Amino acid sequence: QLQIHESGGGTVQAGGSLRLSCAASGLSFSEYAMAWFRQTPGKEREVITVINWLGDNTYYADSVKGRFTVSRDNAKNTVHLEMNSLKPEDTAVYYCAAPGSTRLFTIIPDRYQSWGQGTQVTVSS
Repeated sequence: QLQIHESGGGTVQAGGSLRLSCAASGLSFSEYAMAWFRQTPGKEREVITVINWLGDNTYYADSVKGRFTVSRDNAKNTVHLEMNSLKPEDTAVYYCAAPGSTRLFTIIPDRYQSWGQGTQVTVSS
């Protein structure tokens, strides 16, 4: 499993931007797809983007498509989430996660076994 730590959350006005970072440690980071999830109180954790181990294939939820961009740097064991045109409904705790197997590209939350502690993003109207 990877050890994961997110950073970069904060409070921003609607229409603004934030950049989240995810630092991972452990073996074979470059063999893992990585995902960002978000969760609000009373709701299930939602997958918003997945990037494959090479960084050349991505998935975006419809709710963030065209506004969020995921990228990774395998040399630095990091994943970034650039969030633009933020809306109040983007307010959530954002989590970075890795699946339980290498070279597994999935949007199913139960397949993810390594999670960060989460970082709060608040978008004010």
